[in-house]
Amino acid sequence: MRGTQSRLTATVRKRIRLDYLVYLPKARRTGRGRRPLMVFLHGMGERGADLSLVAKHGPPKEAERGRDFPFVLVAPQCPLGSAWIFQMDALGALLKEVIARYAIDTGRIYLTGLSMGGAGTWHLAAEHPRAFAAAVPICGRAMPALGFPERVQVLKDLPIWVFHGAQDKTVPIRESRVLVDSLREAGSGVRFTVYPKAAHDSWTKSYANPKLYEWLLKQRNEKFRL
Repeated sequence: MRGTQSRLTATVRKRIRLDYLVYLPKARRTGRGRRPLMVFLHGMGERGADLSLVAKHGPPKEAERGRDFPFVLVAPQCPLGSAWIFQMDALGALLKEVIARYAIDTGRIYLTGLSMGGAGTWHLAAEHPRAFAAAVPICGRAMPALGFPERVQVLKDLPIWVFHGAQDKTVPIRESRVLVDSLREAGSGVRFTVYPKAAHDSWTKSYANPKLYEWLLKQRNEKFRL
């Protein structure tokens, strides 16, 4: 029996929904121009349909405590039973909506996340390597089945600051190290901060550090494309 060649041509539409928190900076700090944006991706424990969970850690926690960030902060919530690496289409659509709705400066879009969100940061940045001015993955990993660590080299020119705890048993430090090593092999100037005594929670100290935000806001992207 011989096979017959054929071809499928079709248009597939996908319905997307992501709930998200938005924190706007005070007008006195931004003037009338377009504003920077930070996208924060939470960890596995904050998935679901309760947005209050998203403010449990990271920049949303800092904002809820009264910190006035000089950028728009957007924090989506991953659906229960999913993970950020399976939400690339939704996150791309969210970026487009937020850029239009909140008058975002596309040269100053920053991406960060912790644990599952750290993984999401690696994957989303690689999916859209010209969309961000900088990325901060915290205790994240990237999937070998999706081409990593080699695929991370597409980000060799992106300013990246990686954080991880040396005692992390949930996401071992080798998960960050292999990505950092691959970036450095490609000529990247990636920064890598290791907390020698920290376990999985390497994010509380990182997001409380004003130097992180100072560094982020110095980064610009002159070749934005989404």
